[in-house]
Amino acid sequence: MGSTQQPVSVSLRHVPLSTLEDAFGPSSLGIIIVKDLHSSFRTLRRRLLTLASHLAQLPEEQLDLLVNPQAHYNVGWSHGVEALRPGVYDTSKGSFYATVLSSEFASRPDQPELEYPNIWPSEDLLPDFRETFEELCAMIIDIGILVARACDVFAAHNVPDYLAWSLERIVKESTMSRARLLHYFPQMDDSGPEDAEGDDSWCAAHVDDGGLTGLTSALFLDESAPLPSYSNKADESLQLSSSTLISDAKPDPQAGLYIRSRAGEVIKVSIPSDCLAFQTGSALELMTKGKLKAVEHFVRAPSGGEGGKRVARNTLAVFMQPSGEEVVDFETGKTFGEHIRDADERHA
Repeated sequence: MGSTQQPVSVSLRHVPLSTLEDAFGPSSLGIIIVKDLHSSFRTLRRRLLTLASHLAQLPEEQLDLLVNPQAHYNVGWSHGVEALRPGVYDTSKGSFYATVLSSEFASRPDQPELEYPNIWPSEDLLPDFRETFEELCAMIIDIGILVARACDVFAAHNVPDYLAWSLERIVKESTMSRARLLHYFPQMDDSGPEDAEGDDSWCAAHVDDGGLTGLTSALFLDESAPLPSYSNKADESLQLSSSTLISDAKPDPQAGLYIRSRAGEVIKVSIPSDCLAFQTGSALELMTKGKLKAVEHFVRAPSGGEGGKRVARNTLAVFMQPSGEEVVDFETGKTFGEHIRDADERHA
């Protein structure tokens, strides 16, 4: 079982520089929790994470309309095409991907066309899905801008020749930031993994490639009960009955997000439901010459169903990554596009 050491927590109103090295530095966990968010965050999070179960339960012919293999499944619906490890494809979760922008950049009339436009489910099938998705993601990116600003100030004090405000500008203006709405399908057996230390059965151990990743806590739903109706967006409570909503806590306390610390220790991380977590990627590690390090992490699946319940886990990750032409290694001139290609070759 992994350690329960928790990451650094800060208020949205103040991200002190002294905490950034504790959160992201060479001896850190590589993750920071941001609290005191706008009151609308809780409503948007619960609505979108519940809609993830609605999406995953669409008829197969409707989900097929949301698939784009030419985009390498990086927009729209994706299921069973991601390898947890060589030759082992993940069928335990489905994902909905979309390219997302900060609220400031999304409003600019000169924003460039995306190579692969987003594919959205029909409003008739999932009312308010796109609006809720885009609103929550823009909020997460806007909060990420504040974290990026603090990272830039830290780097300016600690990294020789750091290019001022690099990360903040990237998070504000990137056209490659991508959100991933995840639906982990219910586990229907009671065997479960035996060893949390080495189990990456829901998401293989990896380091994110970008600058910052924003993460919500997970929402657990019992899909053996009817899902709530979305006929009226104004119904912010969603009328989730106790039989449908399991909780914001993990039904299996060993399931969830794990981090491998700099000392090699496996540490289980919990994100409060009214907070956001941000973790660093390898592009930011390059930009700061290792002063703000990326971290290896994975997700452990729960053991099987309990009492006939079909418990699903839904969550959202927003990857704030540079555009392909952005330089991320200021000494060599390596761009983010080159960095991604190198990472792909290492993992091929």
